[in-house]
Amino acid sequence: MDFLNGLERRFGRFAIPNLSLYFVAGQVMVLALALFGRPEILTLIDLLPADVIRGQIWRVVTFLFVPPVNPGQLSMTGAVFLAFGWYMFWMMGSALESHWGAFRYNLFLFVGWLLTVAVAFLFPLSVASNAYLAGTVFLAFAFLNPDFELLIFFILPLKIKWLALLAWLGYAYRFFAGGWPTKLAVLASVGNFLLFFGGDIIQSIRSGRRRMEHKARTTAARSAEREPLHRCVVCGKTEISHPLEDFRYADDDKCYCSEHRGGAKKSE
Repeated sequence: MDFLNGLERRFGRFAIPNLSLYFVAGQVMVLALALFGRPEILTLIDLLPADVIRGQIWRVVTFLFVPPVNPGQLSMTGAVFLAFGWYMFWMMGSALESHWGAFRYNLFLFVGWLLTVAVAFLFPLSVASNAYLAGTVFLAFAFLNPDFELLIFFILPLKIKWLALLAWLGYAYRFFAGGWPTKLAVLASVGNFLLFFGGDIIQSIRSGRRRMEHKARTTAARSAEREPLHRCVVCGKTEISHPLEDFRYADDDKCYCSEHRGGAKKSE
């Protein structure tokens, strides 16, 4: 935290406010150009490290503006969901910026971008995607606002923490099922999340463990202090030591467990 405070004091003046809006506006512009006469623009701005090495430096930035759909396969339904996805990215990004401030939100995206580009250069003939970077914005928002509700298909309310769980499971599947490019892309995509939330997660785990240990000690202490209501006069079993036991009282008003109940009748 002190490290981030120091960075913010030194470089905070360079932060770009409303960065999520610029990303969305850039993707909208690229999609519009691709749909209306310039489809080749996608191959000119995506991140192919081999082309960057040949001098096309702009690709390390412009790939952020590649839309998440193929313009040639965009249907009316797809356009609706695309617009909704852009809206959600802008809304969640703006919420993170409001929570952290512009500098820390910029830093969050910058770290994700840097890790994505670094991994891309390990496989210079493969085109890198910006989808994982956008996904970390969703995961960060869900971590900070787990009970936020989304309307699935604009009808069904669902808390965002369950969608985040599905996203994490999807990342885990891609990591274990994919090749090394996919594995490293997944690690790069969650690197900024772990940098910002790793300490909170570790602290939460430790706090949860302490709460469980405290609860176990408290329960044990209460059990030790509690006087049993039923005790077998033959063997001494109680409802505390044997919670599933069926205790009964005979005509002599003495308590017997199920094992010794028959003996009590004989003695009568």
